[in-house]
Amino acid sequence: MDNNLKRTIIVTGGSRGIGRSICLAFADKNTCVFFNYLSSERQASLTEKEINDAGGFARGIQADMGSEQDLEKFFKGAMDETGRIDVLVNNAGMTKDSLLPRMKSGDWDRVMDVNLKGAFICTKLAARPMMRQKSGRIINITSIAGIAGNPGQANYSAAKAGLVGLTKTTALELASRNITANAIAPGYIETGMTEGLAESRTSEIIARIPMGFAGTPQDVAGVAVFLASDAARYITGQVIHVNGGLYT
Repeated sequence: MDNNLKRTIIVTGGSRGIGRSICLAFADKNTCVFFNYLSSERQASLTEKEINDAGGFARGIQADMGSEQDLEKFFKGAMDETGRIDVLVNNAGMTKDSLLPRMKSGDWDRVMDVNLKGAFICTKLAARPMMRQKSGRIINITSIAGIAGNPGQANYSAAKAGLVGLTKTTALELASRNITANAIAPGYIETGMTEGLAESRTSEIIARIPMGFAGTPQDVAGVAVFLASDAARYITGQVIHVNGGLYT
């Protein structure tokens, strides 16, 4: 099948963790999956291979979420290949944790640039072709921290809360063009970002989860695929919580 006839999926931060699982969940013979990565070139190559082995088409492109120029090149690469964008998943994120009185301004700025401003730029770049197509799905990966807050993560929580506002405004502005915008708010998910927590802290969090266990990246990926499907055509401006009941 010609790539121009396939559904084009863009996933930011797609080489590892939740982003990688989302890329793999979209992989089939009818999709082209483009994802960016910052430094994990080996992992990006493995993700590409798995998608291709599943019958899909994949391309990983190195791009810093904090660089508007990098993101413009990333989107241009996808558009040059297929001429359209059907689904955007703003997944890329990072942390630079510290208690608020000790947090450095540079750490605040970097987290906001990657987690929120980067998503804004990607949304703007995707909205243009989606508006011409009069169709599209925008999915933002926020976090339970953006809803309930989290000590030591003022920058991360603020950025993820900002994603909720961005989602709702995007939904209102683009609904008339048949473009939906929704957010997914994961709770405690087993990823590289949570692996560094002390065992006592992990046990404490899991003890608070009504379902009694941590989620997986695949739990989040399944929701992303649903929100991008025709079955979710009348859902927009919503935040879907994937947290085992930790926050209701």
